[in-house]
Amino acid sequence: MDSSQMLTTYNAILTTTGKMLAAAQNNEWDQLILLEQECKRLTELLIKNDQEPILDQEVLQKKVQIIHRILDDDAQIKAITEPWMVRLQAMLSTNSRERDLQQAYQSMSNG
Repeated sequence: MDSSQMLTTYNAILTTTGKMLAAAQNNEWDQLILLEQECKRLTELLIKNDQEPILDQEVLQKKVQIIHRILDDDAQIKAITEPWMVRLQAMLSTNSRERDLQQAYQSMSNG
């Protein structure tokens, strides 16, 4: 992968993380998952083609700027999704406890 292809791939990741952020902001969880898979595919493409060329200063600077923007998107996505995940885990935990109590109560009344 030459430096142009590498920057194109980083830009594709940035575009995808931007879409992921919009999906998270709009509670579009299915879309977020699909975009996350696309981001993973693009990241694996970079890893697979690891023979990164020596970059001139301008290309290196562009790469660093893109990575910073990707990381910023990622931080914003996490700020949205982590509280949602905590609430989801609490709901699942509550449902599990309720189910356990129902089963225990039914066992006692059937016994």
